[in-house]
Amino acid sequence: MALPKLNNTQYELQLPSTGKSIKFRPWLVKEQKLLMMAQESEDEKEIERAFANIVTECTFGEVEPYDSPMFDIEYIFLKLRGKSVGDSIQLNLLCPDDEKTRVMVNLNVEDIGIQMKDGHTNEIDVNKEIKVIMKYPTLKDMGKIGVDGKVTEVFSMIANCILEIHHNKTIYNRVDVSDQEVSDFLDTFSQPEFEKLSGFFDSMPKLQHEVVVKNPKTKKENNITLEGLQSFFA
Repeated sequence: MALPKLNNTQYELQLPSTGKSIKFRPWLVKEQKLLMMAQESEDEKEIERAFANIVTECTFGEVEPYDSPMFDIEYIFLKLRGKSVGDSIQLNLLCPDDEKTRVMVNLNVEDIGIQMKDGHTNEIDVNKEIKVIMKYPTLKDMGKIGVDGKVTEVFSMIANCILEIHHNKTIYNRVDVSDQEVSDFLDTFSQPEFEKLSGFFDSMPKLQHEVVVKNPKTKKENNITLEGLQSFFA
């Protein structure tokens, strides 16, 4: 006789990038095992694959983690963590005022969201003749950047995130242009022009939350900005 299968509760969330509602379920023991095994291996690619697999399975295949904006995936994973393990996250934060004292802080997953700076746009007017349309980096793009963030890797990610290049009335789609052509194109930018492109990444939506921590030794209050998924699992 076959053992019974448990029915898992389903929830809904809105994708920050589009506002589209999707259903999701908490991750299961088998999925948590894979994630824990990947973390124990300390292999970045194994962790990435486990991370992507959980997002795919728990959203019933509705979200493709390697093609979706990274901030969508981080937001989804945080919500999954809340429904799978619990809404409370405990962090041991370092007080910036003395850089010695640590304070335990409890956060609620429901209070953490995606933040975007005012005036953000994916249409970059490089100069009077050229405009570049950008796309948000995905898990695939971020996976190409090493821990040390080598210059060539960062430039490569910027190139990968170019969606269209407008030269007056002519539009060049990224899929029709070679990597070398894009690289050569970026090499012709002046520093101020290139900073306009890099500014897109500085102002784009991010998983971000600000907490106020009081140093018990100095009695000073510190504003600490937590950014990116890793900040909430430190």
